[in-house]
Amino acid sequence: MRRGQSITVALVVIILLAVGWGVASGIGSALGLRTESSAIPIEQLTAAPASARVPAPDITLSSVPDDPRVRRAATELAEVVKAAPGRQGTSTLTVRVTGAGTDQSYQLSGSASAPVITSTSPAGATAALYDMADRVRTGRDVLANLGRTVTPGLPFRMVDLGAAGVTPDPKEWRKGTDYSHNSGAFADVILPKAPYIDRSALTEANEDFKTYVNHVLAEGYNAIAVPGFLEYVTFSEVGDGHEIYTGKTDHIDRAKAMQAAFGPMWKYAHDMGMKVYFRTDMLALSTPLEKYFDDQGLTTDDQAMWDVYRAGLDEVYAGMPYIDGTLVRIGEAGKVYDLPGWDYYSDLAVTSVKSVRQMLNAFVDEAEAADKEVIFRSWSVGVGAVGDMHTNQGSYESVLDGIDSDHLIVSTKYTLGDFYSHLPLNDTLEVGDQRRIIELQSRREFEGYGSLPNDLGTLYQQAIQRFTAPNPHVEGIWTWTQDGGPWRAGPMSLELKSGFWQLYELNTYAAARLAQDPTTDPAEITADWAHRWFSDDPATVKAIGDAMALSRQAVSTGLYIGPYADHRVFALGLEPPPMMWIFEWDILTGDSAVLDVIYEVSKDELDEAIGGGAEAVTTAKQMQKLIADTPAGSWREPALRQHFIEATDYQVNLFTMLGAYRSMVLRHAQWLDTGSSEARDEWKSARAAFIAARDAHEEAYAGNLDLPAYNLTAADIGLERADRDLPMAWAARGLLVLLAGWMLLGALGRSVAARAHWTGFTRPWRTKDLDVRGRDLALLVGVPVVALAVSRGIYTWFAAPAHLVLVLGGWLLFALALYVLLPARLRLPVLAAVGGAAIARTLLLLGVLSIRGPGRYWLMFWTEPGARTVYVTVAVALFLWVLVAAGWAIAASTTRRRAWGVVLLAAGVPLLGMGALVATIGLEDAMTAWNDQMALLPWGLSRILGITVYLGIPPGSVHAAVILGAILCAIGAVLSRGVRRA
Repeated sequence: MRRGQSITVALVVIILLAVGWGVASGIGSALGLRTESSAIPIEQLTAAPASARVPAPDITLSSVPDDPRVRRAATELAEVVKAAPGRQGTSTLTVRVTGAGTDQSYQLSGSASAPVITSTSPAGATAALYDMADRVRTGRDVLANLGRTVTPGLPFRMVDLGAAGVTPDPKEWRKGTDYSHNSGAFADVILPKAPYIDRSALTEANEDFKTYVNHVLAEGYNAIAVPGFLEYVTFSEVGDGHEIYTGKTDHIDRAKAMQAAFGPMWKYAHDMGMKVYFRTDMLALSTPLEKYFDDQGLTTDDQAMWDVYRAGLDEVYAGMPYIDGTLVRIGEAGKVYDLPGWDYYSDLAVTSVKSVRQMLNAFVDEAEAADKEVIFRSWSVGVGAVGDMHTNQGSYESVLDGIDSDHLIVSTKYTLGDFYSHLPLNDTLEVGDQRRIIELQSRREFEGYGSLPNDLGTLYQQAIQRFTAPNPHVEGIWTWTQDGGPWRAGPMSLELKSGFWQLYELNTYAAARLAQDPTTDPAEITADWAHRWFSDDPATVKAIGDAMALSRQAVSTGLYIGPYADHRVFALGLEPPPMMWIFEWDILTGDSAVLDVIYEVSKDELDEAIGGGAEAVTTAKQMQKLIADTPAGSWREPALRQHFIEATDYQVNLFTMLGAYRSMVLRHAQWLDTGSSEARDEWKSARAAFIAARDAHEEAYAGNLDLPAYNLTAADIGLERADRDLPMAWAARGLLVLLAGWMLLGALGRSVAARAHWTGFTRPWRTKDLDVRGRDLALLVGVPVVALAVSRGIYTWFAAPAHLVLVLGGWLLFALALYVLLPARLRLPVLAAVGGAAIARTLLLLGVLSIRGPGRYWLMFWTEPGARTVYVTVAVALFLWVLVAAGWAIAASTTRRRAWGVVLLAAGVPLLGMGALVATIGLEDAMTAWNDQMALLPWGLSRILGITVYLGIPPGSVHAAVILGAILCAIGAVLSRGVRRA
């Protein structure tokens, strides 16, 4: 090789390695795996001591003000007293209201036989009556506050819609894979065409709603968020009233029908003392409204867009004056939240600081003018420039600084993330000048949807006390009694309707009690709940309290892998939640990205990580025994005792399976990491335990609507691939030896075909002098083809045809393009060059696969940045060397312009062809099929969130690949003109 040529080759190699390093750096930056310590709240639950309940006196109400709120509360008290067993004594209760304000304070004076409630407002008298009713229900001293003035700690206490309007239809729950977040509330009432409302269903729904409102009023709540807003708007205040909804649509008549049908429900709640808020996502859209915005060229950064929504709010408040405000969310939207077949939907479009501020200023100005309120949820996780507003004080302040109206309330989840355990309390609730409320969730969506005992009282108390101390603007809570996550992918437990809803009702009740008095002992609240719903027997109530005192320990160890969950983890530009191994919401994941990262974070405490599973089972068995040992006769309703026993049985069964699974996947990762034979033996043992536990779980709970089996599809996929890792490693080793020997033969000149490949890889410009015929020609073609096909099969565990179609299809199109473009005399040199370079690239891949199979390859990729950088750098350089080698081989017999034109055109063909294939299938569908087979990212990702959405992959990226391919083909066609003649 001449000196000048040596310098050229060296420069090319350096450039290719630099490009490879750039790609590796980009991948490393995108993955961005890092961890930091996390300040997890310490929960120390105890059970209240056994104590006899205090019999209620026979209360007679002698004087009640003529106010609908007070009268409803008085009726509640009278009904509870009438139903109370073992009443002792009599009391004649007088209620006095001296004003018409909103103060919820009251004074209880007089004597035990003639108590008097005095309040400056109907709200205070109402609170007093409901408090007395609750004391009767729970067996506490009704007159304990005699001689005291009672003032609630947090005056604002809101609930969601619960299960009101939701029909418990077993057919809708049986499949268990409906991940829609839309509750379907009142779906039976709403008709797609005129008259738009089913009157018979409306009557039933109206009673259903009233029952729920009365129930939560009695628990101490005074506000409710109901879904809707746009469905009630005609946009009569925009232009001439028909600019958005013309005569060609039925949206105007539908909106009027909705107001007439549902208005009386919302008015009832308002009249009973509850503030009523419409709950909507932004952007809220209908087809005509979206078309109007498009025609006007309006975006979320334009004030004119928000003026349209402001006009809609004006209209709603004028027509429905009993609506007290609107609750707005910008952080989640899309079809998963929409009612199918209903031309009202949402779009995740308010993602910049400017657009959020424009929206809030418009809505706050409107609220001030109409004397209403705007509740803005800070939930914005991962969405655009405001994506960390929920968890970052600086981002929160950049969005909300200066928007300090008394008509604005900001609602924020109490956790630094979603409703998981093992998360710090959300310190953004300590800043800001806005009115604030704390979001709580009773039916924990990520912790079994309320099917597992889960006493959150101590945690709620910590949150309320933590945030009210530094921030005087915190004035209330919003308790999600039923909502959160998909409605029909878990148990068919619906508050007041079906399933063991009393189990998670504890958290709804505890939240209201603690909001009214944050110093209340949570153990006493749990005992009161147990007395109300289950038993009058002090020993049984104590046993239930003892079991619930263990519930948080069981859940936090059984559903979480402690050493991982106790860290804040950052990856892919996101902050994965602490329970990634059980992917939202009941999918036991089997993907390498999650499981490898969990192992990497936990490996210094691996025994603890694995041991948590057994610890959870032990705790669950303690709870199981506590409940099972209670006398059947001590329970008020045998069915509720059976529900409780079945819940603890389910917990033991579930945690047994999860414990075996965590042991299996972590020991497998340990073997992939270390090669330890001991780790592999422990993996085999755990594998057998998991299979037995999996089968027992599915046999016991498959098809159970109250206690459904977890979705194990992804776990089984991961298990199948783990089983193949060692065989794939041996296959890679065998092929590696054969290919390395082949190239060695070529270097030594012992085989014509092998020498051609060696020359093509090391000195492609010299392939023009090769003379390969007969059997050697077959080897020249066959060896790289077999190497590519078999190595990529090993890489995919021979279980991912989608990957093979994409990769091998690309190679095939590249080879066919070269074959067609080149004259016969140039095909052999190029074949040798491309084949030799492809074999070299394959040797690198096989070298990694031969360690411990594809599983080890992906463990390195996800968790070892140094090794990943080296591998990706060299792999990219070798891949590009294929193109360079082809170009040099062609240039040896024609001009450089024509040579590189052919290479560009041939490189563009796979991009164009495979890109078109993916575009035809659809990017999301194609990535789902690929990921299902490769098991790299959570299996549930595409089914719930969407891979492209979650990872922020632009929908048009596949079209960009097609366009790039077309551009390369066009440039290549121009540059390569005349190559066949030459």
